Amino acid sequence: MTIRLRFAVHGVRNNRIMHLVAIDQRKRRNARPLELLGKYYPRVEPNLQQPVKRMEWALDRVRFWLDHGAVPSEAVTRMLTVV
Repeated sequence: MTIRLRFAVHGVRNNRIMHLVAIDQRKRRNARPLELLGKYYPRVEPNLQQPVKRMEWALDRVRFWLDHGAVPSEAVTRMLTVV
């Protein structure tokens, strides 16, 4: 059983929320994960003076899964380089 760190897509059109999850790689995209590790809000808040995209991640849990052999997806790898 190979564990992947990947995004599960939630929300409605034009207002997506991406959940960072640890999940078996054979499961479908939005299946029940082993653990919810964080949330990523790609939509920019228009009322802020400096527009930003929010990320709320439990980095200690991400490190835990990476130390235990979880493989991040390509998108998660790109996001981890930002953090």
